[in-house]
Amino acid sequence: MSSQEFNLLLASNSPRRKELLEQLGFSFTAIGSDIDESVKQHEDPITYVKRMAIEKAQKQNTKSNTIVLGSDTCVVCHNHILGKPTDFNEANAMLSMLSGNTHQVLTAIAVAQQDEVSVEVVTTNVTFKTLSQQEIMNYWQTDEPKDKAGSYGIQGIAGQFVTSIEGSYSAVVGLPLYETAQLLAKHGCPSPMTKN
Repeated sequence: MSSQEFNLLLASNSPRRKELLEQLGFSFTAIGSDIDESVKQHEDPITYVKRMAIEKAQKQNTKSNTIVLGSDTCVVCHNHILGKPTDFNEANAMLSMLSGNTHQVLTAIAVAQQDEVSVEVVTTNVTFKTLSQQEIMNYWQTDEPKDKAGSYGIQGIAGQFVTSIEGSYSAVVGLPLYETAQLLAKHGCPSPMTKN
């Protein structure tokens, strides 16, 4: 089948993921997947982020002509999964942990097509400068950290905290462009940029 015979669904309401998928040139519909994002006991970060992406993709009822793309991002520091903060104290603890350290951002992408699911995890190393308590407080007051894994958005104000990045910038934002294009192509939905 050609890619034009498929309906592509993005299992996310994230404006960042929508922008990134649009950047690849795809036409798609975005539908959020409401799932339980709790970490299971003894679940390691890679297993967790894979499970989240697969569950998001499988939550949407896939018809034979529909491909669903699910994605999940988690921030990991010293093997601790840092989720979205519920208040300043949580954000302060997370940002203090990231301060002056290198952490990993794991982004899983899953493509579901009827009963078939493919998943891939992209790991990026991100290093932060040392943050003062005042910087953390000022950053919290911008509201940017409140809906972000690890309490920061690299594409926003927090970009100034990052001293180096090793890996995929777009994966840290929420959707690895290269790997997403490759995985969709594997399922018969190539990027419009590769069409004759």
